[in-house]
Amino acid sequence: MNVTVEARHMDITKALREHAEDKVAKLPRFYDGVQSVEVILDYEAGQPKVEIIVQATRKATFVAHERTEDMYVAIDDCIDKLGVQLRRHKDKVKDHHGLTHEEAMER
Repeated sequence: MNVTVEARHMDITKALREHAEDKVAKLPRFYDGVQSVEVILDYEAGQPKVEIIVQATRKATFVAHERTEDMYVAIDDCIDKLGVQLRRHKDKVKDHHGLTHEEAMER
């Protein structure tokens, strides 16, 4: 999984970069098709803004935005949002395959 952390209108501290990378590393447990993650940290109108873009298999793209008073909280909130999106996508892909022969025979 390729992880990119970049900043706009600010400098990234080592602790902030490590926090973002640690949180992003947990995303594949929701959906193992995650290929790359881009984390964009920004200060817009004096308020921290975080955007995380996830590229997954089958040309699936997931995006989460968050604005809060604390950059760390914004990262955590984005990861939570992406976890929900990835879980729903995984369920949809799994359900799309239909029933197995044994499941169909039981009905």
